[in-house]
Amino acid sequence: MKRCVGQIVRRDEEIVRLVLHHGARARQVDYAINNREVEARILPAAADAGTAVLVALPFGRGRLFRIALGKKLPDWAAELDCTSWGQFFLKFILGHPAVTAAIPGTSNPKHMVDNLNAGRGRMPDAKERERMVQYVESLG
Repeated sequence: MKRCVGQIVRRDEEIVRLVLHHGARARQVDYAINNREVEARILPAAADAGTAVLVALPFGRGRLFRIALGKKLPDWAAELDCTSWGQFFLKFILGHPAVTAAIPGTSNPKHMVDNLNAGRGRMPDAKERERMVQYVESLG
């Protein structure tokens, strides 16, 4: 595990260097409500440099849907105009001020429409995003 952590730290340092010192205009990152390592350094560096951030794997390679399977959305998700878990997970991503866009990827037209609806309505602020994290963590 130590080697893996070292590789992540070196990769993150390289991304920050590219963003801050080489004027990268856009960066794609792996980011999800259950995978938030980029919040520590990469997203702040991108925001400081005005670098666009494209989020890949916003559903954590499908793990988030497996965690939420059979569980209902919290009642307060309606305050964020969420009607599905997909929208909940995407709104978490899109609510981060450094994020420009998410790339959820799907071949299912119904999922595509649902994903697009995550861009409608109110986006969560920092406090609401933390509440979202805590709720997902409570699902086990």
